[in-house]
Amino acid sequence: MKAIITLTLFLFATTLFSQTILSGKVVDEKGNPVSGANIFIEGTYDGTSSSETGDFSFETSTKGNQTLVVSFLVFETSKTLIDVSNFKNRTIKLRDNVNALDAVVITAGNLEAGDKARVSVLKPLDIVTTAGSAGNIIAALQTLPGTQNVGEDGRLFVRGGEANETQTFVDGIRVAQPYGASAQNLPTRGRFSPFLFSGIAFSTGGYSAEYGEALSSVLLLNTQDEPDQNKTEIALMTVGLGLGNTQKWEKSSLSVNTSYINLAPYQAAIKQNADWNSPFQSLAGETVYRYNFNKGILKLYAAFDGSKFDINQENINAPQKIRVDLNNNNFYFNSSYKGGFGNNWQITSGLSYGYSKNKINLDLDKVANDENAAHLKLKLKKSFSDRVKLSFGADYFITKFNEDFKQNSGTTNTNGYNSNIAAVFTEADIFFSKKFAAKVGLRVSNNDLLNETAVSPRVSLAYKMAKNSQLSMAYGDFTQTPNVDYIKYSNFHQFESEKASHYILNYQYNKEGKTFRAEAYFKDYSNLVKYDTPSIQYNSVFSNNGTGYAQGLDLFWRDGKSFKNVEYWVSYSYIDTERDYKNFPTQVTPNFVADHSLSIVAKYWINDWKSQIGFTNLYSSGRPYNNPNETQFMNGKTKSYNSLSFNWAYLLSTQKILYFSVSNILGSQNVFGYDYAKNPDTNGFYNRKEVTPTADRFFFVGFFWTISNDKKDNQLKNL
Repeated sequence: MKAIITLTLFLFATTLFSQTILSGKVVDEKGNPVSGANIFIEGTYDGTSSSETGDFSFETSTKGNQTLVVSFLVFETSKTLIDVSNFKNRTIKLRDNVNALDAVVITAGNLEAGDKARVSVLKPLDIVTTAGSAGNIIAALQTLPGTQNVGEDGRLFVRGGEANETQTFVDGIRVAQPYGASAQNLPTRGRFSPFLFSGIAFSTGGYSAEYGEALSSVLLLNTQDEPDQNKTEIALMTVGLGLGNTQKWEKSSLSVNTSYINLAPYQAAIKQNADWNSPFQSLAGETVYRYNFNKGILKLYAAFDGSKFDINQENINAPQKIRVDLNNNNFYFNSSYKGGFGNNWQITSGLSYGYSKNKINLDLDKVANDENAAHLKLKLKKSFSDRVKLSFGADYFITKFNEDFKQNSGTTNTNGYNSNIAAVFTEADIFFSKKFAAKVGLRVSNNDLLNETAVSPRVSLAYKMAKNSQLSMAYGDFTQTPNVDYIKYSNFHQFESEKASHYILNYQYNKEGKTFRAEAYFKDYSNLVKYDTPSIQYNSVFSNNGTGYAQGLDLFWRDGKSFKNVEYWVSYSYIDTERDYKNFPTQVTPNFVADHSLSIVAKYWINDWKSQIGFTNLYSSGRPYNNPNETQFMNGKTKSYNSLSFNWAYLLSTQKILYFSVSNILGSQNVFGYDYAKNPDTNGFYNRKEVTPTADRFFFVGFFWTISNDKKDNQLKNL
């Protein structure tokens, strides 16, 4: 009996503790061996690593069906259901990890800046440390390829498109009034301070189906998710004052910035090419509140500004100067939520409201207009795997615009419109491998004002040619409601959406602080608005028979490694574009386009001087203008534009900075164009007046003081 018990225990122990040998080989998608891969049975400590030849072998005491896990840094983790008793000399093939740092990124038409950007051509600091930008986001972007420097306007013109063809979004929600108010031939500025933004994506074309109502490009501004610490920032400037404060708590934070600008003292000291009764003044503020949930973040952003100026402007068609007295008030509110839920689901939602009111006195005539604009948005995204991600959503735009024009005679004309645009969109990101990816999308929108539905397909492809270089291409159809100057007469005329198709081919090289981009593009315009009068008026005969095209080449080179403490970039753009729109008698190049544009930006940190100095040189060839003294339309060309700017930031102490900048230090006498008389003189000659900058140079001096917990943070990153 004792022998039987002993035999039974022996057989049980042998069965319980017997080992099975698993063996095989780990290879990549091309069949090459993978050395150092981690192989183990899920839920156990049984495993090993692959040899230099990819082979592996290990023992396990597990039985039956088990999950074999194989992982390696640059590959996707493999999980295979196996029968332990039969797993011998098997081959495990690993797929490239599409989330690896060296994986392909779709770059056609996209220029990104920010710490989270996979491929960044600008850094957040560049927006405000670029000489000549004076803290203006738009001015910094004008050093990038694809943009036009239209000095008398100040807004963003992209690849042959007018400024209204670019839409601005904050945290994915549209900004209806992104620029400050201005008058003819006086440049405006972007409304937003760069201090609260952590990243920027600037698309020069072929942008995502998530965004609409932009024929040329979109500018995406992303507010900071979380500030680093509590701090107060004080600015004393030759043009005004600034004050900012950030408070950070365990799950939330609040940032507030305020500024007062008054150019009267500055313009009294510096000669101006303008006759000011009351120079530009503004009071502005903005705030961001953030709250972090376990799986998401809520942001509330609000900004306001009130501005005014009073100027006497020369007019070639008037015997005396015309007085322009402008008051503008603007408010913008934005709320957004982004978070995860369920099984790999992500939700993004938000709404914005913008209000702008202008009161303009033109001598004895009075213009008053106001715009209320709202945007509601919901987007859902599902990650089915690392290789397939699907997003879909809807947004709704509401715009109400009213304008009263009261003539000196006492009569008042009222115009305006109400527009509601509903859109749905879907987009799939597909990574076929680490080297090949696609983005395919579709946007469908309905505009009740125009009584039409538009279907806009979008597709982008990217292929990684080598470790540091890749090709991308993009195609997309885009629509946009005509400019407010036209559709405010919708009570009298029926308009259609203007349209554009983009074709883009991009090459990008990125390695160790060096970036090179080359991008060729073609844009086909249709349905552009035309009218038959010398200027836009309610009884003009409008049509959507306008056409046009834009084609060109953009080059960009950035280098932060070749020279110690030096970072620089060079942008060059060539464009060939013509349009038959507005009241043009034929198809020609518009007057805001220069065929060639070149910008060079350099920054140098001098450690012994505790200083950062910077230079920016902007050059563009002459722009066309129409000379009525010649028979050919738009046959004139201005002289080339050139402006060299300089800035210097000096650290008085760790948290105190003295900052100086000057634009156009060489004093180039730039001419933007010409205004011609509507009627000839007694000799049959049409007289003209040059359109020039309001000042030959702009000087700026500021003192910036940061008070923070660590006593180290300063505003050098904000200058």
